[in-house]
Amino acid sequence: MNDTNREEKVVSIKSSVDFDIVADNMLEIAEFTVEKYEFRNDTTLSAEVREKAMAQIRNVLWEKVEEMKQRRKQILEDMFNMAEQTLDNIVENKD
Repeated sequence: MNDTNREEKVVSIKSSVDFDIVADNMLEIAEFTVEKYEFRNDTTLSAEVREKAMAQIRNVLWEKVEEMKQRRKQILEDMFNMAEQTLDNIVENKD
């Protein structure tokens, strides 16, 4: 299998992550974080500060999701390389 075919296979593997759920979770985390801050500090943030905080928290969390997606891609590539090397070793030792 050449590198082009291997890359096509990596791309065709289905994602086990539902990004709609991830987005919902991130919204919940952002809301919880703001509410926790308000509770701990016995305060209520203005609508403007709350909106800014929610937006920035979501952005930071999306960055983490992007890191995870890149890591997953690297792991899949490593797995394909390991599988190919294992097969090559078996075939070479069979002769």
